[in-house]
Amino acid sequence: MEVALVAVLAVVILVGTSILGGRIGVAAPLLLVVVGIGIGYLPFVPLVEIDPELILLGVLPPLLYAAAVNVPLVDFRRNLRPVVGLSVLLVLITAVIIGVVLHFAVPQIPLPVAIALGAVISPTDAVAATSIGKRLGMPDRVVSILEGESLVNDATSLVLLKTAIAAVAGSFVFWEATASFAFSVTTAIAVGGLMGVITVWLRSKLRNPVYDTLISFTVPFVAFIPAEAMHASGVLAVVITGLYTGHHASRRFSATARMNERLNWRTLQFALENGVFLLMGLQLHALVEHVGESPIRLEHVALIALVLVGVLIACRALFMFPLLFSMRGTARRYEQRSNGFSRMARRVRASDDPDSRRVQRVELLAERSRADLEHERTQPLGWRDGAALSWSGMRGVVTLAAAQSIPVGIPYRAQVILIAFAVAVITLLLHGLSLPLVIRKLWPEGAGAGASAGELASLKGDLVEAANAAIDDALASSEPEQGPVPEEVVARARASAKISLTPITVGHGATGGIALPNQESPARAFVRLSRVGLEAQRAALLEERAIGRYSSHALHAAELALDAYETRLTPPGAHG
Repeated sequence: MEVALVAVLAVVILVGTSILGGRIGVAAPLLLVVVGIGIGYLPFVPLVEIDPELILLGVLPPLLYAAAVNVPLVDFRRNLRPVVGLSVLLVLITAVIIGVVLHFAVPQIPLPVAIALGAVISPTDAVAATSIGKRLGMPDRVVSILEGESLVNDATSLVLLKTAIAAVAGSFVFWEATASFAFSVTTAIAVGGLMGVITVWLRSKLRNPVYDTLISFTVPFVAFIPAEAMHASGVLAVVITGLYTGHHASRRFSATARMNERLNWRTLQFALENGVFLLMGLQLHALVEHVGESPIRLEHVALIALVLVGVLIACRALFMFPLLFSMRGTARRYEQRSNGFSRMARRVRASDDPDSRRVQRVELLAERSRADLEHERTQPLGWRDGAALSWSGMRGVVTLAAAQSIPVGIPYRAQVILIAFAVAVITLLLHGLSLPLVIRKLWPEGAGAGASAGELASLKGDLVEAANAAIDDALASSEPEQGPVPEEVVARARASAKISLTPITVGHGATGGIALPNQESPARAFVRLSRVGLEAQRAALLEERAIGRYSSHALHAAELALDAYETRLTPPGAHG
């Protein structure tokens, strides 16, 4: 009864706080941390201590997977340089600087332990930042970079933490640590890719959405556990599996499976993300009690946390200068690549025996390069984007979970955990509460985030044109036994292709005269032609996604509309 009551109260707090945050304009994670701290200090509430393995093994894999499947691969590819810079280089540099500063300020803390703390507090958590940024119109590219960074930096942090803990035991050798890091990353990428291929293939064979949903909940752990057993980065393997699954879902899964997965994972992600922030606040009381009367007391912990927050802010801000400088030649590189592929496409088309598949592949690469060039020209990373990225360095769930995974025998473990917690809370409140003001100052008139009406209209026109061409081909190649298709049925099929992106319900009512026993009924002809148009639209959408001419927001909106329309064309129980 007590467990059930706590669960019910937790759900009420999560939902109620999220609703309140939406009404007062404060991100829910910020409110939940404050609410958790307040509840934790109530006299009748016992000290709350959570096993860090529960977070690292039970919460982190599904959270990262849920985020990864929703990250468009085209955005991740285009922002690979800033994502790798922030999630790998910045984490490594910041961890070492934090370690040196902390060891210099408090010599009692050994340098490997100080670097371990640096590894813990270096990775950012983009949940609060992106929720604020999306609501206030932060540029789409900045949001994509933050999401990509938060996916990869967890792996860097945890691998570095393992290395630092090994150094505490006196078994650190630089070249061995470097080789171990490289092995962890490459093995995780291989395991994540393999598990992505296997799970996507298996799920594509299922027709019952219940079975598919149940298996989808196991996918993060299927990727995480083998990677960890091979001493690789389990979180990176989960991210790779999620990226692969999200990219191939449009092609391999049914519309019903995709819609079910979106809703189920969105619900689970909401519960896990917000639940962890609530737990962060609840654990403060227990962490304070653990510090006790050691030489490094609470006032020292608070001062150290404030200094380290300043170091984190300075490191991230200074790193933006070389990062933005390295992006200056991106448009020129894209232009050279685009010209190269265009010349290659002309040579292939002009050859004596052109291979149609090769021509199509080269032309796709040329189109993709031109779209990448256009994206870089229209959304270059400027000083405003750098300032927004710099001030979005909040810490969260990974910081707290990683800190508590530090072994018990480590010197000053309680103080290290409390410092990490204090840094996470300070950055959440400092950046989270001030980020809306920063965004408004940087973009007083808005940044034009999201898909514009013109872009959506252009994409819709391309998809409708593809559907009409496919319907014409289907009519021209109709089998004799199918019989003639009434003109009104063809018109309705064309209309359905046009309105499928709205979308609205299309009735399958009377569509013509009585069909002969051997002939296709008008209703079936309507469904067949509508499906032909829908499949052509989906193929065109996949091609546009591969090219990258439209933004991920526009492509996602079109995919949702097509999925909704496909479910209307599918009779109930067809997926059973």
